[in-house]
Amino acid sequence: MLDETNALQVRIEPWAEADLDLLYRLNIPEMLEHLGGPETEEQLLARHKRYVEIARKGTGRMFGIVLLPSLEAVGNIGYWERSWQGEIVYETGWGVLPAYQGKGIATMAAAAAIASARAERKHKYMHAFPSVDNPASNAICRKLGFQFVAECSFEYPPGSTMRCNDWRLDLGESNSLNGEDSKSGSVD
Repeated sequence: MLDETNALQVRIEPWAEADLDLLYRLNIPEMLEHLGGPETEEQLLARHKRYVEIARKGTGRMFGIVLLPSLEAVGNIGYWERSWQGEIVYETGWGVLPAYQGKGIATMAAAAAIASARAERKHKYMHAFPSVDNPASNAICRKLGFQFVAECSFEYPPGSTMRCNDWRLDLGESNSLNGEDSKSGSVD
């Protein structure tokens, strides 16, 4: 359990072979309710292989989110290339284990991942596509200065269509953690 009297600190660490256990811990219904549910063993092993290899291929980065000072792995975050509306952009996504949600961990980890993507100077934009039914992830996008673009449909998982919000961040700009957008709603 977290000691909430101390300010939380997190670190993101490059995804490694040893992170397979964390991926299993993240592969639970409450973590994947907005993404089609848990994956099969085969899908999970393929995902882990992609996560391990992505940095070597130069198409993005995946990280484990580590709580300090305990060094406990509490989630994952990453960004990867995708073609979106005629251009190559980074897409980002994250997950924090249920016991650690609502404490700002995903926001801190996402800020670190954004800094990593900015340092690469490879793509102009990073997009996030949280489900329209996922208020926490949409709030994180607002906090990090992403601009709301529009609702859109995504095929994810393959064979299923989900409604998402398209959030875009200009990686060439410095954004604060209190970004404003045109979509109404409070940030928790």
